[in-house]
Amino acid sequence: MISKNTICLWYDGSALDAATFYAETFPDSAVGTVLRAPGDYPAGKQGDVLTVEFTVMGIPCLGLNGGSAIKHNEAFSFQVATDDQAETDRLWNAIVGNGGQENVCGWCKDKWGLSWQITPRVLTAAINDPDRAAAKRAFNAMMEMGKIDIAAIEAAVKG
Repeated sequence: MISKNTICLWYDGSALDAATFYAETFPDSAVGTVLRAPGDYPAGKQGDVLTVEFTVMGIPCLGLNGGSAIKHNEAFSFQVATDDQAETDRLWNAIVGNGGQENVCGWCKDKWGLSWQITPRVLTAAINDPDRAAAKRAFNAMMEMGKIDIAAIEAAVKG
């Protein structure tokens, strides 16, 4: 059964591959119902995977194989709060190492073009530090990073 509110993500024939990768990579993620097209459609043929229901960290999603006309962009991203450097590294490396791309400030893209923010909780706390000078140091340190380095953020907070 589809959730009342589901995020629909557009893919060019690779929704099942993406959903499978997310389910293998992120906790509380799974692939659900796979719907095959009952007839030919502009982006595929009868029997092709049309939609895939899946969850990413408990968030219900629907992958739609809609064709090449629409591409993902940074206007939508998943923000993943990580608890330590090992989790940050594992998720970042899984996305980038599977054909993805590094970006700045904890952002990366998976090979399907979907943006991810791999954000350690330490970073969020640091840039919200009541000591605004410490927050600024942490923010400036983050601005120089691709994947977030927790030790460097903690050092920046300390000054």
